[in-house]
Amino acid sequence: MLELKSVSKTVGGETHIADVSLTFEAGSLNVLLGPTLSGKTTLMRLMAGLERPTAGTVWFDGVDVTGMPVQKRDIAMVYQQFINYPSMTVYENIASPMRVAGAPLAEIDTTVKRAAELLKLTPYLDRTPLMLSGGQQQRTALARAIVKDAGLLLLDEPLANLDYKLREELRAELPKIFAESGTVFVYATTEPSEALLLGGNTATLSEGRVTQFGPTIDVFRNPVDLITARTFSDPPLNTASVTKAGDRFSLDGAVDIPVAAAISDIPDGRYTIGFQPHHLTLTRPGTDAVAMNAKVSVTEITGSESFIHLDYAGERWVLLTHGIHDLPGGEAVEVFLDPGALLVFDDTGRSMTADRKMAA
Repeated sequence: MLELKSVSKTVGGETHIADVSLTFEAGSLNVLLGPTLSGKTTLMRLMAGLERPTAGTVWFDGVDVTGMPVQKRDIAMVYQQFINYPSMTVYENIASPMRVAGAPLAEIDTTVKRAAELLKLTPYLDRTPLMLSGGQQQRTALARAIVKDAGLLLLDEPLANLDYKLREELRAELPKIFAESGTVFVYATTEPSEALLLGGNTATLSEGRVTQFGPTIDVFRNPVDLITARTFSDPPLNTASVTKAGDRFSLDGAVDIPVAAAISDIPDGRYTIGFQPHHLTLTRPGTDAVAMNAKVSVTEITGSESFIHLDYAGERWVLLTHGIHDLPGGEAVEVFLDPGALLVFDDTGRSMTADRKMAA
């Protein structure tokens, strides 16, 4: 088990990590999700012992390892910028941590070949890293981390250089491998979709602070504040300012949206609503859906999906829909919003819906 207790890191008076407390259980998959410069890599370096916290402590299996050098810790770490031994073959690169640990030759051979098969490296075992593509070199670094069987594995955006198909396969396989081994698995990413695919637990980061930590699907569905909701949305979260009066939210003074029963008791006043792009549709999804007239700004077609950028009373929204919908810019379009999907935030950004949804 890995524990961070009130960990902070300042450099030259600038705060990089602010009062972070987290507990990662053995055999658990934990995602650090946040934009670039949110603190993910610094937090991993503190976990690994590559940096020492300015305040707070780091514990592993009940032992305070805050001042312990990285060489004495049972960890493996893989960066997006892969590192391999250039003079060694792929086989020897993968085998190197097991050789250092004095593992039997037969065990080394079996384990290396299994890792190579998982990462599609079997044809390249006799080659040196400089004979490989960037993606193959990254897979070699991943394989070496897998066979080390460390108590803590830190992966800092490790799949960014791999092709789509292999990324999807590894996202499915990696959690299984480390759950079986009892390793504490920490994975940093900027992509909300990757966090959802990996599952496990997610800690959302913003400006060096952990805004929320819990089961990934719960954090996605029930963000505790607007910062977390925005961190966990790609395309960006759609938002709008509304006024609550009784059982209705008024949007732009023209559209009334029903207030969900779970939050009917919140005071009347100004709020911010948020909703995911897939909760805005081109066809009415149900009788409760609210119709609105918007204007198309631009349409992006990815092949299986279309991202329709909209202008609604000065608000910039994105609608995500399946299939090809080539709507020209400037065209008026009727869109529909599911009121049951709304996230509601007060003027401080605190969620008015998260606690009630989780209790329901």
